[in-house]
Amino acid sequence: MNNYHFEEHHLLLRDQVRKMVEKHVAPIASEIDENNRFPDELVEIFGDMGLLQLWVPQEYGGPGGDLTSVCLVKEEIAKVSESAALLAANNSFGLVLPILNFGSEEQKRHYLGLSAKGRTLSAVAITEPGTGSDVSSMKTRAVKDGDSWVLNGGKIYITFGSVAHFIMVFARTSEGKGANGISAFIVDTRTRGFSYGKQDRKMGIRGVPNVPIFFDNLRVPAENMIGPEGQAFKTCMRILDLNRPTIGAISCGLAQGAIDQATAYARQRNQFGRPIAEFQGIQFMLADMQMQTEAARCMLYDCARMADREEWEGFSAKASMVKCFASDTAMKVTTDAVQIFGGAGYMRDFPVERYMRDAKINQIFEGTNQIQRLVIARHMLRG
Repeated sequence: MNNYHFEEHHLLLRDQVRKMVEKHVAPIASEIDENNRFPDELVEIFGDMGLLQLWVPQEYGGPGGDLTSVCLVKEEIAKVSESAALLAANNSFGLVLPILNFGSEEQKRHYLGLSAKGRTLSAVAITEPGTGSDVSSMKTRAVKDGDSWVLNGGKIYITFGSVAHFIMVFARTSEGKGANGISAFIVDTRTRGFSYGKQDRKMGIRGVPNVPIFFDNLRVPAENMIGPEGQAFKTCMRILDLNRPTIGAISCGLAQGAIDQATAYARQRNQFGRPIAEFQGIQFMLADMQMQTEAARCMLYDCARMADREEWEGFSAKASMVKCFASDTAMKVTTDAVQIFGGAGYMRDFPVERYMRDAKINQIFEGTNQIQRLVIARHMLRG
């Protein structure tokens, strides 16, 4: 793997994560998927290494990681398990990034200090039965009552919703045009009025709980609102821009893991008296898989470097490009890996069928790839 002008601390982190993955993640990756089990033991391991809280700044007690660090970690873990990779830096999207970018100093001291301990899990609650890409149709309501807001409604497909300690909930606080009038709140899941439903049965990322969640007259202190009232859509978009490259990183990891598996299999699988790796048709497939993945990786770390240098001009479009291209690449590469394995690739005995199932979600969540193409095109057309 090219070093992409990584700094020494990035390379050290990558090497440490590789060793951890080999020791702690690879041995349980298939079992997590087979039993749809949330790997509680990885929370402590990741937390002790600073991986769970990677994006918490040093001034609040965290490792002070940047986007490049987060992407490196997620890519390395995803080479053997996307489910485990999603757990790394889990609290970034639902807690650390929104508070770091839009929170008060008091919120930063409390929540970032708590996250820095490496045991805090979070989730984000946006999607509803009628609200996916169309955020403006959100039905969950928050009504001001004294020094609190009272939430009523529900969300679906909430990743880590049943294990999260805090959830960033988006709710309508006033009627406004489009996405105006939507606010964001940090909800402690121990609060009366919070509940969650049965875990969704999914094609992939098994072991990552996705559940519907419900709010029944749930009271949230007014100081738990993030950013200005009614302006949460802007909060969401900024945080999505920062999080989308991490999906690109997971996609690159999945693709590379599938390539490594397919290459090893092609070397040892014999047909017509010789390894199938000697057949030009297989060689062409492997070459295309590696070229596509390398192109996605180059886009990924160029985008991450932009964020780390705070070069925000055009960053939103670049983040969408990375998420879209890398996830499309992962879907193509993992499918081709299954093809190289032939009938064996369709069996659960080999991890490539799991990689292919996992890859599909990356084209859907954090904004579908159709939405990413709209973001990119609009940026182009604005000139």
